[in-house]
Amino acid sequence: MRAILLAPPENIERVYGKERQERLGHPRAVAPAQLDTLLPELAETEAIFSTWGMPCLTEAQLDALPKLRAVFYAAGSVQGFARPLLERGITVVSAWLANGVPVAEFTLAQILLSAKGYFRNVAEYHATHHFREAARGPGCYGETVALLGAGAVGREVIQFLKPFSLHLLVFDPFLSEAAAQELGVEKVGLDEAFSRGIVVSNHLANNPQTVGMLNAAHFAQLRPGATFINTGRGLTVVESELTEVLRARPDLTALLDVTWPEPAPPDSPLWELPNVRISTHLAGSNGNEVRRMADWCLDEFERWTQDKPLRSVVTLEMLETMA
Repeated sequence: MRAILLAPPENIERVYGKERQERLGHPRAVAPAQLDTLLPELAETEAIFSTWGMPCLTEAQLDALPKLRAVFYAAGSVQGFARPLLERGITVVSAWLANGVPVAEFTLAQILLSAKGYFRNVAEYHATHHFREAARGPGCYGETVALLGAGAVGREVIQFLKPFSLHLLVFDPFLSEAAAQELGVEKVGLDEAFSRGIVVSNHLANNPQTVGMLNAAHFAQLRPGATFINTGRGLTVVESELTEVLRARPDLTALLDVTWPEPAPPDSPLWELPNVRISTHLAGSNGNEVRRMADWCLDEFERWTQDKPLRSVVTLEMLETMA
């Protein structure tokens, strides 16, 4: 099997490292900027391993790789490059399920702390030094949490939350009632998700249908002391309207791991609000976690070479709804 690594050199080293490259038999590493120059030497390539920085191959480049059969992408979204490959019948595998694990872990931690009222409590305690007056949340026992989106990350969050005494609501137009029952959640509309959850966590995919989906009408329905978490995509939120509601409702808290644009500009009013916490897109794979994505792709590669079913193959139909 002739394979190459195709991504910026720093990303190849960060994600695949020495051990994973050894496991692959030390395939040739190609930087995207070198690809056109090296194409005559790569005509026998059958598989590409990549990660962040995977280029969208042009028709001419694909013509020069006539034996290419599969691309294994050790990262999440494949929207930037997958369509031309899939239209030629080339298998595309993404490690989105592996990348979803740390996002779900991050979300789990934020949900549990939010139900306890931790973020508002700390902000008020720091501001006033008043021990007993700082707000406290209702806690987790018997409370309701709403998840927006039941894709890979949303489903992982559901599994992580199962040991806790929480009632889970899910808004997802593509989730059937039967699937919701199997997951042990209650399927609801968007308004109901916002009006009932003490925490509302966004995991909607980033596509034209979801841009600007979450607006002032939804945020205004949040319960007293509720928390909105966004580890999905900033474009799903009308941030100017979120800002207005948060300014008028100091009882609410927003935990934003993503914004639009990203990073948030220095003059964004979100920085000034005491009930907003912005993190640096921290939820996804970081540090040692990125190696999980490489391991996922290597495992999928072995399954592919053995003609076993793949766990995370991407189809053209999936591009219409996935992040």
